[in-house]
Amino acid sequence: MFRFGVALHVPSTRREWVEKCRKAESLGYDTIAVADHLGMPAPFPAIVLAAEATERVRLGTHMLNANFYRSALAARDIASTDLFTDGRLELGLGAGHARHEFEAAGLPYGSGGERVDGLQRMVSELRRLFADPEVLPRPAQRPGPPLMIAGRGDRLLRYAAREADIVGFSGASTSRHEDGGLPAFASAESMAERVDFVRAALGDRAGEVEFNSTVPMVVITNDSRAALEKAAPFAPHLSIEERAEVPSLLVGTALQIADKLRENRERLGFGYITVLEGGMDAMGQVMELLR
Repeated sequence: MFRFGVALHVPSTRREWVEKCRKAESLGYDTIAVADHLGMPAPFPAIVLAAEATERVRLGTHMLNANFYRSALAARDIASTDLFTDGRLELGLGAGHARHEFEAAGLPYGSGGERVDGLQRMVSELRRLFADPEVLPRPAQRPGPPLMIAGRGDRLLRYAAREADIVGFSGASTSRHEDGGLPAFASAESMAERVDFVRAALGDRAGEVEFNSTVPMVVITNDSRAALEKAAPFAPHLSIEERAEVPSLLVGTALQIADKLRENRERLGFGYITVLEGGMDAMGQVMELLR
């Protein structure tokens, strides 16, 4: 079975936000997630409003920047949000990658290792606080919301394999978007290597952990080549043929995209797919074929 999520990120009025959350649910999405970047809606109030507007979907952060928050304050916000959404929260965490956002927030950017340290501290503290009956509020889900950790580097993926319920694969390299530019997507071979790395690290947990793929581009078209030419900013170092193989760039007819998602699930284990807001309608057509 597939699970499908959509990550909403475009600021809008209350009415517009409610309408697009209801639309996502009506299209059959399983999860509505909210990004955590400056210039986008604040995740927790946006999630609570999404819960008020919907009935079925789960709600998540995609991905909460662990290094933006003090652990005790994050624990309060996460527990409150889980309570106010009746236990529908999925907590996605990342180490943060955009240097300009840290600088704008007046926070130290730190090395990659220091940011992974911060994520690990966050996870440890959240678990400690959620397990303490004297710490209020407490999340509705026990021992806490399901945890997704997303990243690409060895150390972070090894940690995710040990600690997360869901491992997130964005497919992006880290070399082009620390300063706020578009991410550059790695080749299909590079993605497969990252998946194999996580599978090896999972060990006995292999059957327990879900794999999530973030999809920045869904284009339904009969002219795949033209669409892949326009995808150059996402993968400037790859040929058109290589772009077509990238798991997270979905271009073609709805049937072709559905077939590619099935192949990705079989080969890479990507059963949980999260599209960005711009791809919500297109993926809705693909979901109909898959279900």
